[in-house]
Amino acid sequence: MSAPPDERLQRLLGGEHLAPLRRRLRRRFEHAPVDGSFPQLRMDNLSEEERAALARLVGRPPGFTRSIQFDLAIADDNLRRSGVASSLRDALERLDGPMTHLATARLQREALWSSVVDGCSHPDLVTLLALPEAIGLLKRLARRDAAVASGLCRSAEAVLRRLPAGAIARSQLAADVLGDAHALDNGQPVATLVLAAWRRHDLLARRSEDEPLVGNADRARDTWAAAGVLVNQLARPALFLNLPVKSAGECGRTGEPTYLSLRSLLRSPPAWDVAGKRIFVCENPNLVAIAADRWGRDCASLVCTDGMPAAAQRTLLSQLTLARARLCYHGDYDWPGLRIANHVMREHGAGPWRFAAVDYVAAVRTASVFTQRLQGTSVVASWDDELADAMGEHGVAIAEEAVAAQLLADLVDH
Repeated sequence: MSAPPDERLQRLLGGEHLAPLRRRLRRRFEHAPVDGSFPQLRMDNLSEEERAALARLVGRPPGFTRSIQFDLAIADDNLRRSGVASSLRDALERLDGPMTHLATARLQREALWSSVVDGCSHPDLVTLLALPEAIGLLKRLARRDAAVASGLCRSAEAVLRRLPAGAIARSQLAADVLGDAHALDNGQPVATLVLAAWRRHDLLARRSEDEPLVGNADRARDTWAAAGVLVNQLARPALFLNLPVKSAGECGRTGEPTYLSLRSLLRSPPAWDVAGKRIFVCENPNLVAIAADRWGRDCASLVCTDGMPAAAQRTLLSQLTLARARLCYHGDYDWPGLRIANHVMREHGAGPWRFAAVDYVAAVRTASVFTQRLQGTSVVASWDDELADAMGEHGVAIAEEAVAAQLLADLVDH
């Protein structure tokens, strides 16, 4: 334990009656400029005892005003010559403990975090951490501990060096690289950092619009899938009908609806024979069943998103796009349906398929009297400025199955 302050120092500045004054003086030192210097000190609104203490400190008579201004160098010199402290700052620390110079502490923290970023070498992580919001994310994940952040970066880089992977299970990747099968589970700090880096990588590759660094579980699964990592690989398989392939296999022109899991699509992607061909895309599985029943082997190629496409559906659509297919999309005439359509057209370059304002109005004219009303917040259709206005005017939701007859006419493969 440190020795108690000199009794003379206690008499000069100590005691509970001068504690508020000491706190005010400490704040001045803590908030001093970066170089720590402020030659003049002015203290206002002083009590009689506080004014007298500061006057004694600089060798002045007590006076009757409630303020005093003095040279810090004089106070330091008087304390040094008396032998009770080397400076006013030293005196305050002897009485109440160490002070933190906030400007210096801030510079030290900034230098520490800069060293964390400078220690990163993987290009995807370096690119990510060039964003101020990414630094904020890293600090939150590390709970403001730079040493923890450095460890997270090293782990994230080890995972990123394995990406894109060859359809490996996420738990296996985590066990192989990090020694813990759950280290890349949703919400784990390393997983969050890796996903943010890979999203940024994918964003720059697609030259797409900015997206949040952190997403929900479905978005995380999609990002892992894009990096060749399988998460819940057998959930929600992709449904399609009569997709042509270059070699015989489990899919092709069978006339029957076919499912492929995310696992199959990534581990053994079919050689899609779709270059320059029109591939119809629908929102609802029922339309695939209706088309198969009506046309069988003679049905045109049809893919189903099954609502908002999940990892398997997005992977299939991406594969077809890369194989130079021309995707044509139709969905429900409701606000969620337009939101899904906007996503499919934006992410996969699809065009509309009988999905314009004129098609909606025609569907309203023949709709059942029991048709549902539109619910929720309106959505603008990116491909037709008039569609949302027409839907808002009529206020009627039209299910995709209700216009199956019109869609079937396009699906017969002549």
